[in-house]
Amino acid sequence: MDLIPLPHRMERAEGFLELGDGFGIEAGPGTEDTARWLRATLGAATGLALPPRKGDEYGVLHLSVRPGLDAEAYRLVVAPHGVHIQGGSPAGVFWGVQTMRQLLGHEAFRRAPLPGRTWRLPLTEIRDSPRFRWRGLMLDVARHFMPKEGVLRYLDLMAAHKLNVFHFHLTDDQGWRIEIERHPRLTEIGSWRARTKTGHRASPLWEEKPHGGYYTRDDIREIVAYAAERHITVVPEIDVPGHSQAAIAAYPELGNTDVIDTTALSVWDTWGINPNVLAPTDNTLRFYEGVFEEVLELFPSEFVHVGGDECPKDQWRRSGSAQARIRELGLADEDELQSWFIGHFDTWLAARGRRLIGWDEILEGGLAEGAAVSSWRGYAGGIAAARAGHDVVMCPEQQVYLDHRQDPGPDEPVPIGWVRTLEDVYRFEPVPPELTPEEARHVLGTQANLWTEVMEDAARVDYQAFPRLAAFAEVAWSALPAPAERDFAGFERRMTAHYRRLDALGVGYRPPSGPLPWQQRPGVLGRPIDGPPPSR
Repeated sequence: MDLIPLPHRMERAEGFLELGDGFGIEAGPGTEDTARWLRATLGAATGLALPPRKGDEYGVLHLSVRPGLDAEAYRLVVAPHGVHIQGGSPAGVFWGVQTMRQLLGHEAFRRAPLPGRTWRLPLTEIRDSPRFRWRGLMLDVARHFMPKEGVLRYLDLMAAHKLNVFHFHLTDDQGWRIEIERHPRLTEIGSWRARTKTGHRASPLWEEKPHGGYYTRDDIREIVAYAAERHITVVPEIDVPGHSQAAIAAYPELGNTDVIDTTALSVWDTWGINPNVLAPTDNTLRFYEGVFEEVLELFPSEFVHVGGDECPKDQWRRSGSAQARIRELGLADEDELQSWFIGHFDTWLAARGRRLIGWDEILEGGLAEGAAVSSWRGYAGGIAAARAGHDVVMCPEQQVYLDHRQDPGPDEPVPIGWVRTLEDVYRFEPVPPELTPEEARHVLGTQANLWTEVMEDAARVDYQAFPRLAAFAEVAWSALPAPAERDFAGFERRMTAHYRRLDALGVGYRPPSGPLPWQQRPGVLGRPIDGPPPSR
């Protein structure tokens, strides 16, 4: 049946259930939103009205919540008289519907019905549940802005692959993408740059035109609501204390004014690790508390991501103000100063019922109490955090950074990093074997990351994300065997059908045979890394 992600258990019977014009939905309590999604999305693709129907009638899709199942688990039964989808929660019902959509065929992923198409479902029973509670995708909209419609499209693509956490990287040196009412210059100044480096930072090429954009508060509300309808949690990231030049360009007093002339800074137009970081002052803390107050109003997520990565300490070493803060707090060095900075917001968020999560650099100088870790520099940060009793999301760069190139060939567009093929991603194992069962329980799940320095538009994001995101989705959802024992040949066979689904969805994925002519970027410098990536 070529399903992706692979369900836990499937039993196929002879025959099909034909879906006629009268095929309808009986939506039990808690499933009304899924019924509405079906009418809007599957109804558009099939031309079926999917009206409300009674449970004892022929040709009915029965949706119900069954508390005895795990929260995101579902049971899907296609019988000769109708379809039953039970979930342990409304989310489980929704994931069952995603599986049913795949069973209908790739045309069910279009936005209008094709002429002459009839619809039927194979008689089958599927029992399924996810391996991890955090099945994430991080999208960087700071380096290259993605308009709201593009973000909503990616939420649809996530839902189709049963991914349920959207990590929204909203701020960086190259742009501030969220409206903050009390600090309007963050978007008036910080949301756009005068020009943009084309390719890797060593490239001589520039796009000599302004680039920018941001989401209004109502845009954010719409994105969060759209995600919630698809049982996706949006986790916002406001990066501190590094990756902050866009904010400093808008409000120069946030920078280390006793070291450099921060009024001369503009939104950064190139890539890399930026030396201009936030000053560890009370003024900076109050400013960002105001930012986070507005962020909490807009995002109901349990976790709020504060970045915490790649914060060079040189300006703090040279800053009299920063050194005075170190002495005042009795800290040993600048690493402990960053730990104090992150710890402040950990306490601040916890007092408001939220949890801080940050990149694994927040381990340096002491891990903030109660913080969770996004382990990106390999597995070591996640192992250390889990052993210390902290929750972890595994997203090691050498495994699931989808901005890294997919093939060593010369036609690969703007090749960055190690080669990470579809098979490499399929054989990724999120839980390090070094962890004991008790420690492994701190692994909330896993996440694929899309950093967009060399992805200037949605077509480039599609190319880097797919088809590898489909492999990642199966790793995050399915109970797969050990990496070496996984049936990649079987996955490739199932991908043959899945490519047709992606075609119907309009996804500009990398074909198995290599990039199409219009997907190539001849002459644009990348930064390929030769050889295999580090295993840990």
